[in-house]
Amino acid sequence: MMAIEDIYHRWTVQTANNEELHNELLNIQNDREDIEDRFYKELEFGTGGLRGVLGAGTNRMNVFTVSKATQGYSNYLNQQFEKPSVAIGYDSRIHSDDFARAAAAVFAANVIQVHIYDHLMPTPALSFAVRDLHCSGGIVLTASHNPAKYNGYKVYGADGCQITTEAAKAIQTAINEVDPFDDVKRTDFELAMENGIINYIGEDTIDRYQAAVSTASLLPEGIDKNVAIVYTPLNGAGISCVPRCLKEHGFTNITIPDEQKNPDGHFPTCPYPNPEVREALKVGLRWAEKTQSDLLLATDPDCDRVGAAVKTTSGYTLISGNQMGVLLFDFVCKMRQANGTMPKNPVAVKTIVTTPMAAKIAEHYGVQLIDVLTGFKFIGEQIGLLEKKGEADRYIFGFEESYGYLSGSFVRDKDAVNASLLICEMFAWYKSQGKSLVNVLEELYQEYGCYESKLLSFQFEGADGFAKMQSLMTELRTNRPAELAGIAVECSIDYLNDDTGLPKSNVLRFFLKNGAEAVVRPSGTEPKLKVYLTVIGRNKVEAKKEIELLVESMERFLMS
Repeated sequence: MMAIEDIYHRWTVQTANNEELHNELLNIQNDREDIEDRFYKELEFGTGGLRGVLGAGTNRMNVFTVSKATQGYSNYLNQQFEKPSVAIGYDSRIHSDDFARAAAAVFAANVIQVHIYDHLMPTPALSFAVRDLHCSGGIVLTASHNPAKYNGYKVYGADGCQITTEAAKAIQTAINEVDPFDDVKRTDFELAMENGIINYIGEDTIDRYQAAVSTASLLPEGIDKNVAIVYTPLNGAGISCVPRCLKEHGFTNITIPDEQKNPDGHFPTCPYPNPEVREALKVGLRWAEKTQSDLLLATDPDCDRVGAAVKTTSGYTLISGNQMGVLLFDFVCKMRQANGTMPKNPVAVKTIVTTPMAAKIAEHYGVQLIDVLTGFKFIGEQIGLLEKKGEADRYIFGFEESYGYLSGSFVRDKDAVNASLLICEMFAWYKSQGKSLVNVLEELYQEYGCYESKLLSFQFEGADGFAKMQSLMTELRTNRPAELAGIAVECSIDYLNDDTGLPKSNVLRFFLKNGAEAVVRPSGTEPKLKVYLTVIGRNKVEAKKEIELLVESMERFLMS
């Protein structure tokens, strides 16, 4: 195996024709720490594909690591399919369009038919295109909600889902055999377009996607849709589909903030373009206040997750991912029962880190609720399993706490276009009854218990940070806590080593005697350790107090 210094020097030579990367490497020639961080490992190809900081190096997102991954994926596709084809999408991130074209050129050189969007589109539209165009797979160039310094490479199977764990391992094996400079086949993008092996995805596919989203509409005729909405795509791909979808369904009173309307991968007004974070909504909230709008919607750069805030007498209240999930789940069940479209033996799916309150709602409406591992791909997988049995219509809703929702089987990933429409319809429905979403949430708490959730994130940068994170998980797995916040831990599940019926995953889950839960897992996309906490209180004050105690206990335990 080559030494880090030797790999660095090879990259310096091989990138001579790429001025940006070459100069970047020359500028760090005396910075041993930076060189090590860029070259101590290769970007891991997980079930979501690649994600990393932009820049030169094996541990960075750049045209060479993207091309290496594409060559490996091409080798895999050519082994699995007689005449493979792929669909490609991309968002507004720095170099997303460049990486998409580079990947297309590699696929084409490997005699793989390419269908590529000619402008940025939401990730769910890529999932749709894979199935609509009968492709063998697909990729989308995005780092989702991460800061501007990141980009990524999501990989999809023929079913429109992000690839399975088994496929990811096989693709990783194929990638490992590829040298980024000597083994990658490339052709000229424009020449491949002339030869027809690369084609742009047409408006007809986009129209079919929008029509599919429309099938999820639940609002009956006669409901006033004159809701004042501020919608921000956070300088991302949502601008391509969300406004069109809402307007086609009668929601025409839409204001889009000037600062965040146009695609811009630097996200100048939003350093962390994640609708889960209040800072990301600052511009949208300012516009909502200025226009006195009823509702704020914000989608992340690849438009697969959506955050919301609603106007109340005391200002604007942000709705968390768990809260929106239970609101939408209850609304979908209620409306389907009312309009007679609730299927026999309905199914809903959530991730194990998502609020257990969903189980109470499922029980109330007679819905089978399936728990899956973190990652919407596992929700999409459940839809696929139902489809194989000819029972896809049983699926009515899927959601995860990280602001991802889907109410139809037309795509196999979370869909913020679909979710934005549902949220607007739900808002208008309750407004017609003189209720706000905050009022409805309180009613749900009164019926099912006051659930309070909190997500903690602990950052671990660089090689030392990665080792520290792994050590913490090993310690937590070996010496599991007997109590948290003074409450006994009744039992725990190790999803890596215990027989859970789910794929093996580096996740630990603790069940406390008072009904509270704590789930700990390393992020699959960022150098973070994530902790998901949930408590149940008799009222909001009690629940907030209990969650604060649990937060303090978990921070002491992990950071001591």
